[in-house]
Amino acid sequence: MPVDLGTLARVGTALADPTRRRVLVQLIDGPGYPAEMADSFGITRANLSNHLTCLRECGLVTATAEGRRVRYELADQRLAEGLRILAALDLPGTCLRHPHDVDRRR
Repeated sequence: MPVDLGTLARVGTALADPTRRRVLVQLIDGPGYPAEMADSFGITRANLSNHLTCLRECGLVTATAEGRRVRYELADQRLAEGLRILAALDLPGTCLRHPHDVDRRR
Protein backbone atom coordinates (compact mmCIF):
# COMPACT_ATOMS: atom_id res chain seq x y z
CA MET A 1 0.00 0.00 0.00
CA PRO A 2 1.52 3.36 -0.99
CA VAL A 3 2.11 5.95 1.72
CA ASP A 4 0.56 9.37 1.11
CA LEU A 5 3.23 11.82 2.23
CA GLY A 6 0.76 14.72 2.08
CA THR A 7 -1.48 13.01 4.61
CA LEU A 8 1.52 12.35 6.85
CA ALA A 9 2.51 16.02 6.58
CA ARG A 10 -0.98 17.16 7.63
CA VAL A 11 -1.00 14.77 10.58
CA GLY A 12 2.51 15.91 11.50
CA THR A 13 1.45 19.56 11.43
CA ALA A 14 -1.48 18.74 13.69
CA LEU A 15 0.59 16.71 16.14
CA ALA A 16 3.40 19.29 16.30
CA ASP A 17 1.43 21.49 18.69
CA PRO A 18 0.49 20.45 22.24
CA THR A 19 -2.97 22.04 22.11
CA ARG A 20 -3.81 20.39 18.80
CA ARG A 21 -2.64 17.05 20.20
CA ARG A 22 -4.98 17.53 23.17
CA VAL A 23 -7.90 18.38 20.86
CA LEU A 24 -7.32 15.28 18.76
CA VAL A 25 -7.05 13.06 21.84
CA GLN A 26 -10.22 14.62 23.27
CA LEU A 27 -12.08 13.86 20.03
CA ILE A 28 -11.04 10.19 20.05
CA ASP A 29 -13.92 9.52 22.44
CA GLY A 30 -16.48 11.44 20.39
CA PRO A 31 -17.54 14.92 19.31
CA GLY A 32 -16.61 18.01 21.27
CA TYR A 33 -17.63 21.64 21.54
CA PRO A 34 -15.17 24.57 21.55
CA ALA A 35 -16.44 26.23 24.75
CA GLU A 36 -16.14 23.03 26.77
CA MET A 37 -12.75 22.14 25.29
CA ALA A 38 -11.35 25.63 25.92
CA ASP A 39 -12.52 25.50 29.53
CA SER A 40 -11.12 22.03 30.14
CA PHE A 41 -7.77 22.96 28.54
CA GLY A 42 -7.57 26.28 30.41
CA ILE A 43 -7.15 28.34 27.23
CA THR A 44 -9.16 31.08 25.59
CA ARG A 45 -11.84 30.28 23.07
CA ALA A 46 -10.00 32.45 20.53
CA ASN A 47 -6.84 30.41 20.99
CA LEU A 48 -8.74 27.15 20.65
CA SER A 49 -10.54 28.49 17.59
CA ASN A 50 -7.18 29.05 15.87
CA HIS A 51 -6.17 25.45 16.58
CA LEU A 52 -9.51 24.09 15.39
CA THR A 53 -9.14 26.08 12.17
CA CYS A 54 -5.73 24.50 11.61
CA LEU A 55 -7.14 21.02 12.24
CA ARG A 56 -10.04 21.67 9.85
CA GLU A 57 -7.70 23.01 7.16
CA CYS A 58 -5.48 19.94 7.59
CA GLY A 59 -8.60 17.81 7.06
CA LEU A 60 -8.39 16.05 10.41
CA VAL A 61 -11.60 17.36 11.97
CA THR A 62 -14.99 18.42 10.71
CA ALA A 63 -17.30 21.10 12.07
CA THR A 64 -21.08 20.82 12.12
CA ALA A 65 -23.33 23.71 13.10
CA GLU A 66 -25.93 22.84 15.74
CA GLY A 67 -27.95 25.98 16.21
CA ARG A 68 -25.64 28.48 17.89
CA ARG A 69 -23.02 25.84 18.70
CA VAL A 70 -20.53 24.00 16.53
CA ARG A 71 -19.72 20.33 17.05
CA TYR A 72 -16.22 19.12 16.13
CA GLU A 73 -15.28 15.52 15.46
CA LEU A 74 -12.55 13.54 13.80
CA ALA A 75 -12.96 13.60 10.02
CA ASP A 76 -12.20 9.88 9.77
CA GLN A 77 -12.70 7.48 12.66
CA ARG A 78 -9.63 5.54 11.55
CA LEU A 79 -7.67 8.52 12.85
CA ALA A 80 -8.81 7.62 16.39
CA GLU A 81 -7.23 4.17 16.08
CA GLY A 82 -4.13 5.64 14.45
CA LEU A 83 -3.69 8.08 17.34
CA ARG A 84 -4.13 5.27 19.87
CA ILE A 85 -1.49 3.19 18.06
CA LEU A 86 0.95 6.10 17.83
CA ALA A 87 0.51 6.99 21.50
CA ALA A 88 1.09 3.37 22.55
CA LEU A 89 4.42 3.00 20.71
CA ASP A 90 7.37 2.41 22.99
CA LEU A 91 10.01 4.35 21.11
CA PRO A 92 13.55 4.93 22.38
CA GLY A 93 14.97 8.40 22.74
CA THR A 94 13.43 11.83 22.63
CA CYS A 95 13.37 14.64 20.14
CA LEU A 96 12.24 17.36 22.53
CA ARG A 97 13.32 20.80 21.58
CA HIS A 98 11.16 22.42 24.24
CA PRO A 99 10.14 20.51 27.36
CA HIS A 100 6.68 22.17 27.35
CA ASP A 101 5.90 20.40 24.06
CA VAL A 102 5.18 17.16 25.90
CA ASP A 103 1.68 16.69 27.24
CA ARG A 104 1.25 13.46 29.19
CA ARG A 105 -2.03 14.33 30.92
CA ARG A 106 -3.98 11.72 29.03
